[in-house]
Amino acid sequence: MSMQTPVEIDFHGVDASPWVREMLEERVSELERRFGRITSCRVVVTGPGQRHRSGGPYDVRVHLSLPNGKEVAVHRVDHGDERYGDIRYAINDTFKRARRRLQDQARRLQGQVKRHVGEPAGTVARLDPSGGFGFITTADGREVYFHRNSVLNDAFERLKPGQRVTFAEETGEKGPQASTVKPMGKHGLR
Repeated sequence: MSMQTPVEIDFHGVDASPWVREMLEERVSELERRFGRITSCRVVVTGPGQRHRSGGPYDVRVHLSLPNGKEVAVHRVDHGDERYGDIRYAINDTFKRARRRLQDQARRLQGQVKRHVGEPAGTVARLDPSGGFGFITTADGREVYFHRNSVLNDAFERLKPGQRVTFAEETGEKGPQASTVKPMGKHGLR
């Protein structure tokens, strides 16, 4: 399957070298081979600017049109990242981000959207007020560490052992830890 309209490639403040154009066309072809549902593509490459031709960042923008009016656009980059001073890096990184966004959009089109699952709930097992931390017992019997700064609304001092909480679990340096702890029920803290 090929695009309904030819790929548009525009250069601003950049020499439109054949190898750069070929590299861009290859990246677009890879996206099309992988997803096959792209109806049009526009790529804009902007150079470091007239006064700063060397050492400045390149800006590569990709706009893809998909069936049913859906679109994917990659256009914001971190210009503090010195690697964008290399046009190859700027192109590869932008198309890598475009590929991830296309994957997300393809899942949505196929109805494979990830369902949001509520935060896990647990019970405050014990607290160490002097150390400013505590542990939550999860539904499956594990203990999850949390720091006072993880408790919403600066409510660490008001937590009590046995109190039900919801939390967001992540992997810390020493194992599972709660990055957000929120009291539950009518005794929830405000």
